[in-house]
Amino acid sequence: MEAKSFLSSSSSSPFTLSSLPSPLLPQHLHYKGLFSVPVNPQTCRIAVVHEKFSFCTKANLRGNVQVTGVPTSVPVRVAHELYQAGHRYLDVRTPEEFSAGHVPGAINIPYMYKLGSGMAKNHSFLAEVSAHFGQYDEIIVGCQLGKRSLMAATDLQAAGFTAVTDIAGGYAAWTQNGLPTE
Repeated sequence: MEAKSFLSSSSSSPFTLSSLPSPLLPQHLHYKGLFSVPVNPQTCRIAVVHEKFSFCTKANLRGNVQVTGVPTSVPVRVAHELYQAGHRYLDVRTPEEFSAGHVPGAINIPYMYKLGSGMAKNHSFLAEVSAHFGQYDEIIVGCQLGKRSLMAATDLQAAGFTAVTDIAGGYAAWTQNGLPTE
């Protein structure tokens, strides 16, 4: 993972845009997109801050630095190119959604299951993914519209999967673009 810049609060509260110091302005952007940020070493630790101010809320755990990032999300056409180049497709929709149509060769491991009128997280998701994919496998993750796949990709990345890419727009965008399905 390539960090764009570093910053964190040692407090247990999550980051918000209002908690970012004023030096995080475009005029402070340096070579390769790194910000120069003066910080107080007594109140700051390390977390990853990305270009679009989407940043890690899980940065400090009992004084030990733990950095997690936000998975890369790509447009569906880019995801299709990755798929053609050999990335494996992980479909995290429900079995009912998957059986109604899916990307050829996709592996279905639901991130959530329908439970009554709502959805419940699949608590064995990481174990099921680990049974089908290796930690270094190149995986593109898709759902119906893009929300579950981003959550699933975030969980996978936090669990140590290193080459996870989220499909923005999900299966709906895939079919709208006329990409192959079965």
